[in-house]
Amino acid sequence: MTASTQHSTNRPQSTDVNRFEVTHVERDAYTVDIRGHRIQVDQPILAGGTDTAPTPTELFAASLATCVAFYAGRYLHRHGLSQAGLRVRAEFTTATDRPARVASLRVVVVPPPELPEQRRAALLAVASHCTVHNTLRQPPEIAIELEP
Repeated sequence: MTASTQHSTNRPQSTDVNRFEVTHVERDAYTVDIRGHRIQVDQPILAGGTDTAPTPTELFAASLATCVAFYAGRYLHRHGLSQAGLRVRAEFTTATDRPARVASLRVVVVPPPELPEQRRAALLAVASHCTVHNTLRQPPEIAIELEP
């Protein structure tokens, strides 16, 4: 499986190309090797998988939640505030019609208990502008191709 990104003239182009490969393991299980890290995906048993790992859709939602957490944590660190107790909760629903897709995502930042009230709005603003959220708001061009 190969994928390429096409750039139009009205979108900023990046010279940094990030590559990884997904490999079939068995049944509905796949691994992805990213910079020496291995992540596995599978499907629940009721969907025909063996439930050995999260689904790709769960990882999609987790990407947003972890990106929000990262940005929130960096904000706290940058301002000399404790990250202890920082949590991010996420939930998503899938559409009931076609095409199959995520219909809604909700991400809740649980700030550290010691966060001053006057820092809450800024923390939310920074966390809301993480790379994954920005990408969802301005979707990339996507090309799915079959290798010759």
